[in-house]
Amino acid sequence: MPSQILSNGAVKFKQAYARFFQKLGGRPKIKKKSGRQIVWVTDELFQFVPLINETGAIASYQLILGTQKFPVGVIAYVAHRSHGVPSSIHIAVEGGHWWLSFAAEDAEVTMPKKTRDATTEQIAEDLRHLSAEQLTARTLGGDRGVAKPLTTSDGQVFDLLPVQKKRIKKTRRQRKRWQRQASRRKKGSQNQKKAYRKVAKYQQYETNVRQDYAHQTSHHLAADEAYDLYVFEALKIQTMTKRPKAKTDAQGRFLPNQAAAKAGLNRAILSSAWGQVVSFTTYKALRHGKLVITVLSAYSSQECAVCTFTAPDNRPSQAAFVCQRCGHTDDADHNAAVVIAKRGVQKLLSGDPLTRTHKTTRIFRKLGPERSEVTHGEIGVSRLGPTASTQRSMSQESFGGDPETPASA
Repeated sequence: MPSQILSNGAVKFKQAYARFFQKLGGRPKIKKKSGRQIVWVTDELFQFVPLINETGAIASYQLILGTQKFPVGVIAYVAHRSHGVPSSIHIAVEGGHWWLSFAAEDAEVTMPKKTRDATTEQIAEDLRHLSAEQLTARTLGGDRGVAKPLTTSDGQVFDLLPVQKKRIKKTRRQRKRWQRQASRRKKGSQNQKKAYRKVAKYQQYETNVRQDYAHQTSHHLAADEAYDLYVFEALKIQTMTKRPKAKTDAQGRFLPNQAAAKAGLNRAILSSAWGQVVSFTTYKALRHGKLVITVLSAYSSQECAVCTFTAPDNRPSQAAFVCQRCGHTDDADHNAAVVIAKRGVQKLLSGDPLTRTHKTTRIFRKLGPERSEVTHGEIGVSRLGPTASTQRSMSQESFGGDPETPASA
């Protein structure tokens, strides 16, 4: 193992713990040997070599990995767009498949956050010059569900193809089969590793299908010239898919908590690609000069799109909507999509800013002579190894500050 790889891993580990101490992320975990393995490679361990054809143009590239003393190999690839030489790359392997990824600046693909926020506010300001009727005609609402992953206000339904659903069911059966095979084989043996590669291969198929569905759906939405504003529900998917807490009786015995049913619902929600469709549509719509916003989803399935009457009795069944006041009947998902579109129009015309500034979480306080030996906010930090735990203050002094003066007797 080259020493540069080990030092890169130590840097990533230090950065992860720094984010954890600043309350910007969770505590980092040591990854297992199974699953996706990723390594960070810096520029002293690789080089890109262009291959010139007969016409003098660059036909393809070669990535030479390793050093002169410890060569690893050569990877040939064709770049679908021109790019600069990166300062670092990431190499990943999962289920026998390898990935090479690196970041390259391209103004046509991505833009800095400040520029993206400014562009979003500019597009919103341009749309606010339209009347409510004109903006409603240029707005498309989307209702996300489990049975129908996405239903729009113009009546379109986006879902996987029947053949894809059939193949996903088959791959799930095969994945369970090979998981049983792997559990019965000798731990750490080559046969067990082969079985786990089979498991990862069947899992990767479903992942690829979901991502392809999200890309095709988002492209279809963003490329539609009839709409300039897309509205989705502001769903907290991570909170919705949490496992239920265990329940105990007075004697401490566990009670049924519907964990199996909740696990099936969580699997269906995560398989619907709700988050990917919205995130992909957001950046693709921004390229076309369009806007994507989210609104509160409370009671959107019970509100009438015609008279705004809201009641649980408006849903006689899961698929039907019948307003108890005006008698309006419609498909429940389509009615909810129309309600979401109207809420998006109201939110945009209200004039509220659509972007939020970055909120810093670190608190710096200048230390003075009145500081005690132990202050509120100090926590114990356990480090790897036999070293004893130390105290780290959550209220740190910024660099360049005045040194602490000793307290007077």
